[in-house]
Amino acid sequence: QVQLVESGGGLVEPGGSLRLSCAASGIIFTIYDMAWYRQAPGKQRESVAQITNFRRTNYADSVKGRFTISRDNAKNTVYLQMNSLKPEDTAVYYCNAHRVVVGGDYDYWGQGTQVTVSS
Repeated sequence: QVQLVESGGGLVEPGGSLRLSCAASGIIFTIYDMAWYRQAPGKQRESVAQITNFRRTNYADSVKGRFTISRDNAKNTVYLQMNSLKPEDTAVYYCNAHRVVVGGDYDYWGQGTQVTVSS
């Protein structure tokens, strides 16, 4: 059974920082690309940051220079360090594990963790 369990969300003031964690189980973590998505109220889910199994990273323009994605393969965990947080970063943040294979792909999601940026 595949599980992605996010943690680290909460309430933070503008300009503050949070570190999200996503612990994976039930998959061979090292061969999956990992990502963080977010969904704000009334908006579609959007990609925030990705890290491939080769540790290549990519970020949404809105978070470049403020967020950093990383992975610890020994702990089967992916992180999202969020600095200089803005009210518009408020959303539910979801962890994603993705792997493309011939004939289809594998796609798993966590349950989400709430991040609220407010004074």
